[in-house]
Amino acid sequence: MLKLKALLLTQGMHGMVSQAEGLAKALNLKFQHHTIRLKKFWNFIPPILTPISENLLTEKIICDSRIIISCGRKSVISSIALKRKYKQKIFNIHIQDPKVSTSNFDLVICPKHDNLEGSNVLKTIGAIHYLTSKEVNQSNGYLRIERENKKIVSLIIGGPNNYYSYSEKQVDQLFNQIKNLFSPDKYKLIVIPSYRTPDRIIKKANNTFGDNHLVIKKIDKKAYLSALNLGEIIIVTCDSISMISEAALTGKPIYVANMRPEKNNYRFKNFFSEFKKMNIIRDLENSVDLWSYNKLDEVNRIAPIIKEKMKKNGII
Repeated sequence: MLKLKALLLTQGMHGMVSQAEGLAKALNLKFQHHTIRLKKFWNFIPPILTPISENLLTEKIICDSRIIISCGRKSVISSIALKRKYKQKIFNIHIQDPKVSTSNFDLVICPKHDNLEGSNVLKTIGAIHYLTSKEVNQSNGYLRIERENKKIVSLIIGGPNNYYSYSEKQVDQLFNQIKNLFSPDKYKLIVIPSYRTPDRIIKKANNTFGDNHLVIKKIDKKAYLSALNLGEIIIVTCDSISMISEAALTGKPIYVANMRPEKNNYRFKNFFSEFKKMNIIRDLENSVDLWSYNKLDEVNRIAPIIKEKMKKNGII
């Protein structure tokens, strides 16, 4: 039987691509990506005030798929426009809170910490993503590091966003805290940058940790997977719900390296509270512990539920 095709609509940002692609893989779909780019004026207008029209796009969407998976604010209007055009011939799924009526979609997949309600809303714990346990396990030998009878600690660094500025002072304080807490006589750090990590922070990480630990200086997915596999403890900066959710796939202790937010970060607070209750994360403070929890694999938990809904709609 041929696989169904899915069209993935995102702004091209790594976190959005990871969620849309992860869902497509869990549903066993063939897929192709389409990066949504709005004409300049409409980039500043919220979805609820934006007219439903493909004319707002800089590039026309060619849709030869029965399933649309969209993620992120800019993809909302495109998904709705395609649904109005093709009606029951397609099944449109939006990931995250679309900030418009959920009735515009066949299904909305949203983290519990967003507090979105609706009869067609499927809630997840944390963010879904495209990492799999198999991928992580197979990456074991990619990074080579001498353990020297020390515990391996993987430090995953994000980058500035609307809530966290990554000021020089904040980064210095954070790196010094980690350097002092995970001393080189007991621990070996693997430092991994992300797509949002500025060069200045990668250089600072290398200057701070490079003499005694392993610092990866470029974006490398295989190194990221290998670090998740090798690390007995994982530290993730507080700016990335996606990376914390990805780390939770391992079942390993996750410390959140906190920084002062620039504005009210209630979504992050709700997320942190939820993960703390589940014993997945703890705040990085002045001591180091080991603990365990049930591995989190939300995309594969919800995949059968979505397939059942698609069956009812005559899609599969």
